[in-house]
Amino acid sequence: MAWYSSGGSNAELVENLWRNGLIKEERVKEAFLKVDRAHYAPTSPYSDSPQPIGHAATISAPHMHATAIEHLLPSLLPSPSRPAPRVLDIGSGSGYLTHVLAELVGSEGGTVVGLEHIPALRDLGARNMAKSAEGRDFLETGRVRFRVGDGRKGWRETTMGEDKDEGKWDAIHVGASAREIHKELIDQLRSPGRMFVPVDDDEMGLGQHVWLVQKGEDGEVSKRRLFGVRYVPLGDPPRA
Repeated sequence: MAWYSSGGSNAELVENLWRNGLIKEERVKEAFLKVDRAHYAPTSPYSDSPQPIGHAATISAPHMHATAIEHLLPSLLPSPSRPAPRVLDIGSGSGYLTHVLAELVGSEGGTVVGLEHIPALRDLGARNMAKSAEGRDFLETGRVRFRVGDGRKGWRETTMGEDKDEGKWDAIHVGASAREIHKELIDQLRSPGRMFVPVDDDEMGLGQHVWLVQKGEDGEVSKRRLFGVRYVPLGDPPRA
C-alpha cells in the first residue's frame, strides 16, 4: 500500500505511512516526524516515491526507509547493555535516513556514520542536515558523521576506550544493491547486531532482494531473504 502514503506535508506523509502499516512502532513514527523530508528531497518531498539526487544516486521512497528502520529497530535503540548504539548507513546519499537513524540512537553517545563513495554526496548529506537546528547540533556534537569510503568494505570509526568490539556496528543499513553479502560487513557487526542489505541475488542478474542479516550473542550469523526491490548498485563511483 506504499503508493497511498504520499501527503501534502511531512506530518501527513508520516501519518499515512503509519495508517498503512508501513511504520509500525510509535518510536519510529516520532523519529520520522522530527525530520522534514523537504530538507533532503530535491522535489515533491512528501511523495512516497524515490527521486534522483545526482551522481547516479537516489533518495529512496519513504516507505522503504520506514521498512528498513522497522527491521533494524532492536539494534538501533539504547539499552542497558548498549547505551550508545553505533550505526553505519552505507550509501547515505541525501542524508535523510541518516538523520532519522540519529533520532533513534539516543543522546548518551549514540553515533550514526553516513558513508558515501563520492565526496559530493558526502557533502550533500552534511549540507542537507545542516538545514535544521537539530541537524546542525547532531553534526557539531558528533552524533552524526559523514565519511567517504568503499561501502563494500564497511567502515571503522573508533573512539578512545572502546571495548573488544572496537569500531564495530550494532546496525548496518545498506542503501544500494550489493553483488553479495560482503564478509567485511558481517565481520563489522557487533554481537548481537543486524544488517539490512539489498542484494543482486538473481542468477539471471535481473532481480534484487533485501536480506536481513542477524548476528547473535554467540556470534552465529543468520540470513533471511525478505522481499524484492530495485536499488542502484553498490559499487565504484561513476566514471567522469
